[in-house]
Amino acid sequence: MKKHLLSFAATAGILFSTFSGTASAHENIYTVQSGDTLWKISQANKVTVTDLKTWNHLTSDNLYVYQKLTLLAPHSHEAAAGTYLVQKGDTLYLIAVRNNLSVTQLKSLNNLTTDTIYVGQVLKVTSSATSTPIVSKAQMVMDEAKKYIGTPYLWGGNTPAGFDCSGLTSYVFNKVGVPIPRTAATQWSGLKAVSTPKPGDLVFFETYAPGPTHVGIYLGNNQFIQAGSKGVSIADMTNSYWKPRYLGARTAF
Repeated sequence: MKKHLLSFAATAGILFSTFSGTASAHENIYTVQSGDTLWKISQANKVTVTDLKTWNHLTSDNLYVYQKLTLLAPHSHEAAAGTYLVQKGDTLYLIAVRNNLSVTQLKSLNNLTTDTIYVGQVLKVTSSATSTPIVSKAQMVMDEAKKYIGTPYLWGGNTPAGFDCSGLTSYVFNKVGVPIPRTAATQWSGLKAVSTPKPGDLVFFETYAPGPTHVGIYLGNNQFIQAGSKGVSIADMTNSYWKPRYLGARTAF
């Protein structure tokens, strides 16, 4: 009888251990046990339910026994420095934006000829020579804007066929993967105010009506690129026309 009791106790101990749920210290992978909920797992492992769902691509709170859950944020240990491990739902555009790259640069870094990527693929996101992004978003904005110097002015225009002031700024920022509002007024109200503009920021002026009625992209050294009555050109903020009309600056970065 004593043997039976000991056997039962040992078995119960094994069962208790099996269903208590454990996480591998090395891999930080948790195996879901009977009775587990996302809340219980989050509390036991000092993470949030939101993080658990995001890191494991969960669309509901439902779990199943023996399901494997990662307790670490993606990419924190799977990919080497300067690389990105493709996850479910990723696109080249999303990866490029997160890493201050254009899609063209990302494809060039990885010798990609199409936009197709797959889960688990490792992509380079920095230059191996510098281990830093190839070019900043601000520089990308300025370089893109300069491509349209000479483009004619068109009221309401927001394509290379013709631009008005905010048509140019919204087109350029969206082109490099930094969405901003369409009009000067909504760009002024919707973006973060800065006391002194840096290259790539937006500078605003009060022209034909009260408030922000004109906008351009600051290039540095008091120069900004803008779509004015004579088309897209570079202007000087300190000249007699623009200086008294300057309202302030906003940044999208």
